[in-house]
Amino acid sequence: MAYDFTIENLGKCTIKSPIALSIVQGDFIANYVSDDEYVRPEISVKLGKQDVIERKHVFEAAGPREMIYFSPQHVHAGIVSCGGLCPGINDVIRAIVRCLWYRYGVRRITGIRYGYKGFLPEYRFGIRELSPSIVDDIHKLGGTFLGSARGGGREVTQIVDTMERLNLNMLFTIGGDGTQKGAMDIAEEVSRRKLKIANIGIPKTVDNDFSFIQRSFGFETAVDKAVEVVTAAHMEANSQINGIGLVKVMGRDSGFIAAHTALASHEVNFVLIPEIPFEFDGPNGFLHHLEERLKQSRHAVIVVAEGAMQDQLIKEVKTDAGGNIKMVDVGTVVKDRIAEYFDDKGIEINLKYIDPSYMIRSAQANSSDSIYCERLGNAAAHAAMAGKNKCVIGLINNEFVHLPTKAAVSQRSHVDPEGSLWRDTLDATRQPILMVNNPMATFFGIDNTGMQ
Repeated sequence: MAYDFTIENLGKCTIKSPIALSIVQGDFIANYVSDDEYVRPEISVKLGKQDVIERKHVFEAAGPREMIYFSPQHVHAGIVSCGGLCPGINDVIRAIVRCLWYRYGVRRITGIRYGYKGFLPEYRFGIRELSPSIVDDIHKLGGTFLGSARGGGREVTQIVDTMERLNLNMLFTIGGDGTQKGAMDIAEEVSRRKLKIANIGIPKTVDNDFSFIQRSFGFETAVDKAVEVVTAAHMEANSQINGIGLVKVMGRDSGFIAAHTALASHEVNFVLIPEIPFEFDGPNGFLHHLEERLKQSRHAVIVVAEGAMQDQLIKEVKTDAGGNIKMVDVGTVVKDRIAEYFDDKGIEINLKYIDPSYMIRSAQANSSDSIYCERLGNAAAHAAMAGKNKCVIGLINNEFVHLPTKAAVSQRSHVDPEGSLWRDTLDATRQPILMVNNPMATFFGIDNTGMQ
C-alpha cells in the first residue's frame, strides 16, 4: 500500500524565527532545517534501475525553520498526555515547555489534566499553567506530571469547544494509537471550523509498534526493567529443583519487548509472542519442549508477551474506555497449563510467575530514552511553531521527521517471523522455530479437523 507522507501546513510562514541559527555550512553555527530536506523510508537498496522519488513518498525532516507561522507573543500552547503510563512522558513535557519558553519566548503554556477528559467540563479537572520553573525536575519522576486517562477522545465537539474557549493555537498530544486517532479527529473538527490550531503528536507506546517509526520512547527503559525481572526469575529457577521462571511483559499486538529482553538478558529459553503461533500439547508443542529443557538443564526461563495467543483465548470481544480490546491474562493461562502438565506426569517443578508490567510502565526513563524524549519534544515544538499540522514526530533511519498522523496509525508494526530480529531471538533462546504439530495447517489456517 502506497502512503502519502505530505505534511499539511496551516499557512505561509512569514515571521522570522527568534532562534538565531544559520543557513551557511561550515560556520560552526547550528543550521535551520528547510522544508526541502527529506528522509527516505528505506535505506536498503537493490542494484539496478531505481524508481523516481516523489515528494509524497519521502518524510519531511524535523527541526527549527528560519521562517515560522506563529508569532510567539500570541501563542497559547496546550499539552495533554493520554492512555497508559510509559517511561519518558515527563521528559517530553519538559522538553516542549523549555523549547517553547527559552527558544521562542512563548509565555502561555497550559497542561491539560488527565488526558482528553481534561477538556470535558463535566469532569472539572481544571488546567495547569506550565513554565520551566514548574517542569524542570519532572524528568526525575515516573508516570505523568499532568495525569492521564483513557477515553474522552470521542467527544470531539466538546474538546474543540474547550480549545476555542482557551484560545489555544497549538495542541501537543502525547499518547498511543488511540490517542493519535483521537487527535486526528480533533484536528479534522478544527479544520471544519476553519481554526488555525496546530496539532502535533508525540507517539507513545511502550510496545514499540507504531507504523514506520523506528523506536518509540520508553521502549529501551522497558527492556532494561524487563531484563532485571528476567535476571531475578532466572536466579529463582536456577536455585530450585526443575525451577521455571515465567515472566509476562507488555506487547498487546507485537513481541518487540519480549524479543529484545531475551536478546539482552541471555537467560531466556522460550519467548512466546503474538506473531508466532504455538501449541501447548503434542510432540512438538511448547510443554513437550519445556519438559525436554528441564531434563537437560534442570531449569527454564520463559518470557510471554501479553498479546500472545489472544486469538484463541478471547471468546467475547470487549473494549476498555480507550477502545482497546480487553485481553485474557495469558500469563496465568501459561502458568496453569504448565502446572497441570507436570502435575499429571508426576514431575516436581518449582514455578515462579512474575508480572512486572505496571512497575515497568511507571518507571523513570533511562538515559537513552531521556535523551530521545528531549529531542522529540524539541522537534514537536519546532513543528508547531512552523505551522505544521496533523502530524507526529518520529525517528526514521536515525533522523527526526514529520510523519502524517494518518500514516502513523494506519497499522501496527510487528515482529517479522522471517526477519533478523526473530532469527537472532531463536539463536539466543535455542527454542524450536515453530512449536506446532502441523506447520502447514498453521500456515494455511486449518484447524485440527481440516476445516479452514
